[in-house]
Amino acid sequence: MQSSNPVFARSETFNGRAARSPSYRSPAEWSVGTPGTPGSTGVPGASGSQPPTRTADDRITIDSVVQRTAMTLGLLVLSAAVTWVVIGDVAGTSAEVADNLGQARALMLGGSLIGFGLAMANSFKRVVSPPLVLAYAVAQGAAVGAISKVLETFYDGVVLGAVVGTMAAFAGTLAAYKILDIKVTDKFRRGVTAAMFGFVAVAMLDFVLQFFGASFGFNGFGTLGLITSVVGVVLGVLMLILDFDFIERAIAAGAPERESWRAAFGLTVTIVWIYIEMLRILSILRSD
Repeated sequence: MQSSNPVFARSETFNGRAARSPSYRSPAEWSVGTPGTPGSTGVPGASGSQPPTRTADDRITIDSVVQRTAMTLGLLVLSAAVTWVVIGDVAGTSAEVADNLGQARALMLGGSLIGFGLAMANSFKRVVSPPLVLAYAVAQGAAVGAISKVLETFYDGVVLGAVVGTMAAFAGTLAAYKILDIKVTDKFRRGVTAAMFGFVAVAMLDFVLQFFGASFGFNGFGTLGLITSVVGVVLGVLMLILDFDFIERAIAAGAPERESWRAAFGLTVTIVWIYIEMLRILSILRSD
């Protein structure tokens, strides 16, 4: 079944094209060959000219996804922590504080734009690139660290609340997905993906309009900003369900181990999305 998620759509395993390939073999057909038979693949009717089959060690597993996700998130958190320290004090009215705030804004904008560019590159690459995934983590971590430092300074406690909220959303969604045995349909995929692209498009439009003094508050910290952040969290939870479904399908299809990096990237994007929206919600509530 083909995926409409841009992170997974370029992967033949995730988008369903692999199963239609003449060279595709299901996991049940894989073996290490028959001893004493040159070139044997263990597949009935296979000849010596056939390429060697993939072993069990070269398949994606839950463990490999967890390990790659931990590496990616760990690098993102490290980048955020370094950014937090480098920015310095952003409370007060001194010239140094003003410079620090300017640096924080530059890191937020630069990290977000570079992260977005790397996210697009990662999303549309047919073969996943671990260095690009890790580069995304570094760039996005800089943006996350900068915005977290500024908001924590003005609204004490929001970072811890956002971290706890994000972890709760992830754990709750995973539990609901497994316990309730949620089935992801094509209609559900298309709906969530369309909503995600629509949300991002409106957010980017509001971002551009800010430079012309015509922002309508979609990314702001008012009532509309609160509403859009709540919608953003709901979208993030739905995206997590898609992520879990794609990973489950990849494992069932016996995808190559390198696809663990694609899964880690998809999960990281969604987790950062939820964290930022949680951070905004708590900041808006604190400002009231």
